[in-house]
Amino acid sequence: MMPCLFSFVLLLCLLPSVVPLFCYTCVFPAISPLDCIRYPTRCPPGQLCLSSKAIGQKGEFQVVLYEKSCVISSLCGITGEKFAMGLNFTFTNECCDTHLCNGASAIPGAFYTGALLSLALSLLFSQ
Repeated sequence: MMPCLFSFVLLLCLLPSVVPLFCYTCVFPAISPLDCIRYPTRCPPGQLCLSSKAIGQKGEFQVVLYEKSCVISSLCGITGEKFAMGLNFTFTNECCDTHLCNGASAIPGAFYTGALLSLALSLLFSQ
């Protein structure tokens, strides 16, 4: 009996997780990490959480934009350039793969709030 129970528990541990990944998404790109009006979003299967920073410059004028969303893995860990709004932007994409991992870490209580929200959303969508 005990070997059967052990085998069953081991099988459960090896099964892929069916809980969807939730990431923060900004309503619009922000000029400060704290200005990002973010909300949790359920990502499509296979996507990761993105935190992107773009620095735009034209002469002496410089603007920094922050964005959060879900993204396909091929867009993770890249740096590139874009031209938009008359500015040359250099962007960096960073990804992570745990619930709400792309949130701002500047607010100490945000981790606990995010963890509780993530748990509640996981329970809601796993039924």
